[in-house]
Amino acid sequence: MSIALASLLREGTKKSHTMAENTGFVSCFLKGVVDKNSYRNLVADLYFVYSAMEEEIGKLRERKHPVVGPVGFPELNRKEALEQDLAFYFGSNWLDLVVPTPAAKAYADRIHKVAKESPELLVGHHYTRYIGDLSGGQILKRIAQRAMNLSENNGLQFYEFSLIDDEKAFKNAYCTILDSLPIDKDMADEIVDEANLAFKCNMDMFNELEGNLIASIGKVLFNFLTRRKRVGSTE
Repeated sequence: MSIALASLLREGTKKSHTMAENTGFVSCFLKGVVDKNSYRNLVADLYFVYSAMEEEIGKLRERKHPVVGPVGFPELNRKEALEQDLAFYFGSNWLDLVVPTPAAKAYADRIHKVAKESPELLVGHHYTRYIGDLSGGQILKRIAQRAMNLSENNGLQFYEFSLIDDEKAFKNAYCTILDSLPIDKDMADEIVDEANLAFKCNMDMFNELEGNLIASIGKVLFNFLTRRKRVGSTE
């Protein structure tokens, strides 16, 4: 008997998805309030998360793991794109400058732990990140492009899935594979639970970045007000 894992993941993570969208950082992002320093720190955090994910899933795909292997599509990989974005924001020596925040390190550590102890659960992390990126990527790209006044794809390679011609068809094929994985209902429930934990890991990163964003906005506002005071504005 096949398990409708795609539907279970979609319905089972709805609450977490809404909570993630309502974090201060994401809420500001969706409204076009994007600070370049905070955004580049997000890119750095994602680099460490995707490095862990693609390292572990790549090894399992090579070993033909029956559950993880089928969803390990190389065309979804984001590490190389993130490296290009980091070079744009930090310069060619970006690898010497970026370090994971505590939340990003905890996220990557969780991925490595799951890969070692119960690799099937990686499907929950894979679904949460990659399908989310593929689904909302172009919208977020446009928002970031306008907010940070970026030209073309400079600093936004993360949102470019150049190896996927038809995103809708790809997502449909991905869901079909999810539903064909050789798992039982208990394992499906565990994968959904892990997907919700993945959302929490993302929210922890967003909450760390929110503090940086608020500080940056406050600095801009302070400079604006003091400048107005110097020129003698009475408004």
